[in-house]
Amino acid sequence: MADHDLIIKGSEIVRPTQNGTMKMDIAVSDGVISAVEAEIETTSAGKVVDGSGLLAFPGSVDAHCHWGIYNPLAEDAVTESRAAAQGGTTTAMTYIRTGQYYLNKGGPYRDFFPEVLQGTKGRAFVDYAFHLAPMQSSHIDEIPQLIEKNGVTSYKIFMFYGGHGLHGKSDDQSSFLMTPPGERYDYAHFEFIMRGLQAARERYPDIAEFLSLSLHCETAEIMTAYTEMVEQDGELDGLAAYSAARPPHSEGLAITIAAYLAHATGLTNVNLLHLSSGAAIEAALLMAATYPHIDFRREVTIGHLLTDFEKTNGLYGKVNPPLRSSEDVEALWRAVLGGDVDWVVSDHACCKPETKLGPDPEDVWQAKSGFGGTEYLLAGVFSEGTKRGLTPNRVAELVSWNPARRFGLLTKGDIAPGFDADIALLDPNADWAVRGELSESAQGYSPMEGTQLQGKVRHTFVRGAHVLDDGSVVGSPVGKYLARPYSG
Repeated sequence: MADHDLIIKGSEIVRPTQNGTMKMDIAVSDGVISAVEAEIETTSAGKVVDGSGLLAFPGSVDAHCHWGIYNPLAEDAVTESRAAAQGGTTTAMTYIRTGQYYLNKGGPYRDFFPEVLQGTKGRAFVDYAFHLAPMQSSHIDEIPQLIEKNGVTSYKIFMFYGGHGLHGKSDDQSSFLMTPPGERYDYAHFEFIMRGLQAARERYPDIAEFLSLSLHCETAEIMTAYTEMVEQDGELDGLAAYSAARPPHSEGLAITIAAYLAHATGLTNVNLLHLSSGAAIEAALLMAATYPHIDFRREVTIGHLLTDFEKTNGLYGKVNPPLRSSEDVEALWRAVLGGDVDWVVSDHACCKPETKLGPDPEDVWQAKSGFGGTEYLLAGVFSEGTKRGLTPNRVAELVSWNPARRFGLLTKGDIAPGFDADIALLDPNADWAVRGELSESAQGYSPMEGTQLQGKVRHTFVRGAHVLDDGSVVGSPVGKYLARPYSG
């Protein structure tokens, strides 16, 4: 009988909250890291992997994905989890809701969420969890049951959905959101979500620190007015027009409103999602200073860090909030380097070319919003971050440790005894270019096409299972649903 199921020999261990790396062996037993030592005997190991010359990162916790938004959930669970494994992501967290897209149905989560779990069961190559959005008033009443029965501890508000559709203008809430007649998805509803979640935090004090609300901060009224102005003016087109139609101050205003509502309702765990601009960062920091009792967490995406609306791959880069200018890209990096960003995610939403573009493939207003990128998360932050002075330890915090702590994944995010054996071995000297056709995602393209990166994931382990071997996804799906707080 083997003393250990797996031993990874001689890699440089990257731990969050530490300084520097250490060349160590990693032993795994029953899916858990059992030892991290300078020299571990391998004669009775079930499997040995040579990690020499590689950095061992804790597997990424990609805390913002959208499996099932444009393709059947059961399909995305397979292909997009393979893309996650390809990039060293070992836990993928999907924001999901009732209404158009996803399962294309409304109604209570007691009926909806079991279908979500059934659609993903046994199909994913990485572990996974879900954040849910209360779209109608009855969903707020379901929060305690979702916490107790399903381990869903994080919730979401899409602030612009009440008056602006997913891809552009929309005045008909009921057809898009599939909410009951007479209900509105507006600021009052957002307030009641906050009150409902805060009541849950008081009801479950032992896990209150893991109960949080995430917000997509854009303002429908600003976007609707600016979209009309940009269309009428006609001077801009493509992604530059789309960015102008959803201006950065729309983000800033929404952040300000969200922050005051959180203050008014007593909700102290607030996540500000995919901040895309210097103005958004500025507003987020201003609100943190104004309401120091609120534990704000700030998120940016790898897409907003790696590309802008001028150099990206045509309309394939349409996303909400939009890709911004190169100046905004640098503003985001300054925030990352300054410690003002808590985690980096992909906002992965596989949108195939035949779905992405409208009847006129050059019309940005017809194109769908969103694209994939989980396969570039760890490598992208490592490559561009270390060039700017980011340490590997800080990379591990941004893509793994910080989101794991916030969202109640208590045995994820570190390489130490007792933690799940979620490990990504990255070659720091590998130079390569993003090529969508080489991705495991079903998308087939990338808005970051041609971006040169240094640092490539060679091996990925999910609870000790070898799911990426020398750059190739291997084996069968081993991912499981994580009810939170999750402790292994």
